[in-house]
Amino acid sequence: MSEVIGQRHIKKPSAETIKKLSADEMSCSRKGDFAELYAVTWLWDQGYEVFRNYGSDGMVDMIAWYKETNEFILVDVKTMGIDSRWPGQNVTKGRSRTPEQKEKGVRILKFDPQTRNLHFMEHKE
Repeated sequence: MSEVIGQRHIKKPSAETIKKLSADEMSCSRKGDFAELYAVTWLWDQGYEVFRNYGSDGMVDMIAWYKETNEFILVDVKTMGIDSRWPGQNVTKGRSRTPEQKEKGVRILKFDPQTRNLHFMEHKE
Protein backbone atom coordinates (compact mmCIF):
# COMPACT_ATOMS: atom_id res chain seq x y z
CA MET A 1 0.00 0.00 0.00
CA SER A 2 1.34 3.45 -0.81
CA GLU A 3 0.23 6.98 -0.27
CA VAL A 4 0.77 10.00 -2.49
CA ILE A 5 2.40 12.91 -0.71
CA GLY A 6 2.89 15.82 -3.06
CA GLN A 7 4.08 14.13 -6.26
CA ARG A 8 5.90 11.29 -4.45
CA HIS A 9 4.61 7.83 -3.61
CA ILE A 10 5.51 6.80 -0.07
CA LYS A 11 5.29 3.09 0.67
CA LYS A 12 3.80 2.43 4.11
CA PRO A 13 5.76 -0.13 6.16
CA SER A 14 4.10 -3.49 6.70
CA ALA A 15 3.24 -4.73 10.19
CA GLU A 16 6.10 -7.22 9.87
CA THR A 17 8.57 -4.42 9.09
CA ILE A 18 7.38 -2.42 12.09
CA LYS A 19 7.84 -5.45 14.38
CA LYS A 20 11.43 -5.84 13.19
CA LEU A 21 12.28 -2.32 14.33
CA SER A 22 13.65 -3.01 17.77
CA ALA A 23 14.44 -0.42 20.42
CA ASP A 24 18.15 -0.98 19.67
CA GLU A 25 17.67 0.28 16.10
CA MET A 26 15.99 3.53 17.15
CA SER A 27 17.88 6.78 17.62
CA CYS A 28 18.17 8.08 21.18
CA SER A 29 15.67 10.82 20.37
CA ARG A 30 13.17 8.31 18.98
CA LYS A 31 13.59 6.07 22.05
CA GLY A 32 12.78 9.04 24.27
CA ASP A 33 9.68 9.89 22.23
CA PHE A 34 8.55 6.26 22.39
CA ALA A 35 9.05 6.13 26.18
CA GLU A 36 7.18 9.40 26.71
CA LEU A 37 4.16 8.21 24.70
CA TYR A 38 3.98 5.06 26.79
CA ALA A 39 4.35 7.19 29.93
CA VAL A 40 1.41 9.39 28.91
CA THR A 41 -0.91 6.42 28.38
CA TRP A 42 0.28 4.74 31.60
CA LEU A 43 -0.40 7.92 33.59
CA TRP A 44 -3.85 8.20 31.98
CA ASP A 45 -4.55 4.63 33.13
CA GLN A 46 -3.55 5.71 36.66
CA GLY A 47 -6.17 8.50 36.50
CA TYR A 48 -3.91 11.48 35.73
CA GLU A 49 -4.34 14.25 33.19
CA VAL A 50 -1.02 14.75 31.39
CA PHE A 51 0.55 17.89 29.97
CA ARG A 52 3.65 17.25 27.86
CA ASN A 53 6.66 19.50 27.37
CA TYR A 54 7.00 19.65 23.61
CA GLY A 55 10.30 21.52 23.77
CA SER A 56 13.49 19.62 23.09
CA ASP A 57 14.91 20.30 26.52
CA GLY A 58 13.81 21.30 29.96
CA MET A 59 13.66 20.13 33.53
CA VAL A 60 10.62 17.87 32.97
CA ASP A 61 9.08 15.84 30.17
CA MET A 62 5.53 16.22 31.44
CA ILE A 63 3.30 17.33 34.28
CA ALA A 64 0.76 14.85 35.62
CA TRP A 65 -2.31 16.12 37.47
CA TYR A 66 -4.60 13.96 39.58
CA LYS A 67 -7.85 15.93 39.57
CA GLU A 68 -9.48 14.22 42.58
CA THR A 69 -6.67 15.18 44.97
CA ASN A 70 -5.33 18.15 43.00
CA GLU A 71 -1.88 16.50 43.11
CA PHE A 72 0.68 17.64 40.53
CA ILE A 73 3.73 15.55 39.66
CA LEU A 74 6.65 16.88 37.65
CA VAL A 75 7.82 13.87 35.60
CA ASP A 76 11.11 13.12 33.82
CA VAL A 77 10.89 9.88 31.79
CA LYS A 78 13.99 7.69 31.54
CA THR A 79 14.39 4.69 29.24
CA MET A 80 16.03 1.68 30.81
CA GLY A 81 18.68 -0.32 28.99
CA ILE A 82 21.25 -3.05 29.41
CA ASP A 83 24.45 -2.16 31.26
CA SER A 84 27.30 -4.66 30.94
CA ARG A 85 28.20 -4.09 34.62
CA TRP A 86 24.81 -5.60 35.63
CA PRO A 87 24.19 -8.64 33.36
CA GLY A 88 20.56 -9.58 32.92
CA GLN A 89 19.23 -6.40 34.54
CA ASN A 90 17.76 -3.36 32.90
CA VAL A 91 19.02 -0.14 34.43
CA THR A 92 18.23 3.50 33.89
CA LYS A 93 20.87 5.02 31.67
CA GLY A 94 21.83 8.65 31.85
CA ARG A 95 22.05 11.14 34.59
CA SER A 96 20.34 11.19 37.93
CA ARG A 97 18.20 14.16 38.88
CA THR A 98 19.87 17.54 38.67
CA PRO A 99 20.02 19.74 41.78
CA GLU A 100 17.21 21.83 40.24
CA GLN A 101 15.07 18.72 39.70
CA LYS A 102 15.67 17.61 43.29
CA GLU A 103 14.72 21.05 44.58
CA LYS A 104 11.49 21.09 42.54
CA GLY A 105 10.55 17.51 43.46
CA VAL A 106 10.76 16.04 39.95
CA ARG A 107 10.00 12.30 39.87
CA ILE A 108 11.79 9.92 37.51
CA LEU A 109 9.43 7.56 35.66
CA LYS A 110 11.39 4.55 34.39
CA PHE A 111 10.38 2.86 31.13
CA ASP A 112 11.55 -0.65 30.21
CA PRO A 113 11.35 -0.93 26.38
CA GLN A 114 11.53 -4.74 26.44
CA THR A 115 8.51 -5.26 28.72
CA ARG A 116 6.89 -1.84 28.14
CA ASN A 117 6.47 -1.51 31.93
CA LEU A 118 6.74 1.77 33.78
CA HIS A 119 7.28 2.63 37.43
CA PHE A 120 8.35 5.61 39.48
CA MET A 121 11.88 5.48 40.81
CA GLU A 122 12.33 5.60 44.57
CA HIS A 123 14.49 8.66 45.21
CA LYS A 124 17.05 8.97 47.99
CA GLU A 125 16.62 12.52 49.14
